[in-house]
Amino acid sequence: QVQLVESGGGLVQAGGSLRLSCAASGKSISRNSMGWYRQPPGKQREFVATITSGGATSYADSVKGRFTISRDNAKNTVYLQMNSLKPEDTAVYYCKLSKWPLTGDYWGQGTQVTVSS
Repeated sequence: QVQLVESGGGLVQAGGSLRLSCAASGKSISRNSMGWYRQPPGKQREFVATITSGGATSYADSVKGRFTISRDNAKNTVYLQMNSLKPEDTAVYYCKLSKWPLTGDYWGQGTQVTVSS
């Protein structure tokens, strides 16, 4: 079955940068929309960014201009470049593969991002 593994999280100071990776196995992601979501401590999971199979991107207002989602289909990997990080960005970040038009999605286990002030 499909497995998504996030990596690249860690502790960073406010204003710093991190690049998250989501490596997929078991299926080619080239024809799937992919996304990044995050869950801050004590809060529900929220949308961060998506990228379609054609490369069109969409971002939450809170990260526009700071985060960039990209994909490398040859590596079956999706990335999230995070710049100008703020303490409010602290969360567990999850990668999602859209199964549309099938029911449901595939999710990774998440990677922790902590931004210190």
